Amino acid sequence: MEVILQKDVDRLGKAFEMIKVKEGYALNYLLPRKLAVIATAGAKARIEADKKAHDRKEITRKRDAAALAKKLEDVSVTITVKVGEADQLYGSVTTQTIADRLAAEGHQIAKKDILLEEPIRSLGVYNVKINLHSDIVGEVKVWVVKEESTEA
Repeated sequence: MEVILQKDVDRLGKAFEMIKVKEGYALNYLLPRKLAVIATAGAKARIEADKKAHDRKEITRKRDAAALAKKLEDVSVTITVKVGEADQLYGSVTTQTIADRLAAEGHQIAKKDILLEEPIRSLGVYNVKINLHSDIVGEVKVWVVKEESTEA
């Protein structure tokens, strides 16, 4: 049976592709979940129009992501943390901490888009990558500094 995918399906294909699948798979899985439609002449025309609209939106999103990446190159955030002996951090700096700090400076970035291999556990300056689009990765400078004690 020929179907046209409406959304990306793992190990099957991308949205707007026309593929052949077994009838049972189409009727019992793809169609009820609105992942695909049967490939009729009308559906082909509608999907073609949807694909063009999707491509136009994608170009706009990519352009916006590139502009944001350029803007983020100049951004640096400072995160003050409490430290113990030998400047050892209490806790760590996570993607949530960085996202909150960026939001305070007017940059709404989701924590899932901040790419940290592991939480930051020491003082210093870090270049943190941010996934802005499937093809575009920005970078922000993160300064982790110790909190000044107010003991006198």
